[in-house]
Amino acid sequence: MTAEASPAALLPLRVIIVDDEPLARRGLEIRLGDHADVEIVGQFGDGASAITALRAHRPDLMFLDVQMPGMDGFETLRHIASDDMPMVVFVTAYDHYAIRAFEASATDYLLKPVEDGRLAQALARARQARIREQAGAHCSHLLGLLGELSGKPPLRLDEALRPDALEQLRNEDRLAVRDGNRTIRVELRSIRWIDAAGDYMCIHVDGDGPNGRTLVLRATMHELEKQLDPQRFPRIHRSTIVNAGRVIESRPHTNGESFLKLDCGQELKLSRSYRDRFSITA
Repeated sequence: MTAEASPAALLPLRVIIVDDEPLARRGLEIRLGDHADVEIVGQFGDGASAITALRAHRPDLMFLDVQMPGMDGFETLRHIASDDMPMVVFVTAYDHYAIRAFEASATDYLLKPVEDGRLAQALARARQARIREQAGAHCSHLLGLLGELSGKPPLRLDEALRPDALEQLRNEDRLAVRDGNRTIRVELRSIRWIDAAGDYMCIHVDGDGPNGRTLVLRATMHELEKQLDPQRFPRIHRSTIVNAGRVIESRPHTNGESFLKLDCGQELKLSRSYRDRFSITA
């Protein structure tokens, strides 16, 4: 069985070619045509046109000639905004530009006439670089979310990988839940119980009146369970989590089920299939 390909590996590699020689552009186009995952989105004969095209086409990779009239390859790079900068493979007839090319963080450096084997190596490097970049962006996004959930700045990778990271998150004094583009933070001690209502979760918390208040969030039971200490907030039904510290009484019901009474007067059913997760002494 073959390993599952990463999403980045399945996407076409969007490429532009920048060279003032039409024959050089055509030769590279023909060779790139042998690679099924490469999509040429533009060809340009000067640096200024390429800079404009980068904003419009957002390519992954640019094959860039070094020697061009007017604005050469290196000057072209200096005029590209960091947000528009793709990966770059320099293509030139002269090998003495190689050091400058890699100082400019080039992905690779190809000599004309371009050999098929070297082109394949350059594309392989570009594919791997894209996978690493996307993995890094995904990791940064996850670390930022973990930071939000803990009420702290974005976590470093070593902090998130600590064995006790999840336990520390569960032991926070507040519950942080993503709700669309916002994050709701609720004091754990104020939570009475949580129940599911379709695609939403209802978090019942203390309020000014005896009935408290209810926060309705677009979230899942699984998402909340991962953040909560199961000893403090056991699941007592497929659609209910309770704050064990708010339970003051348990009385048996039929078929092995029970009713739990909270200090606010609310009664909740303890399902038979979840009764091993809760104890009145919790």
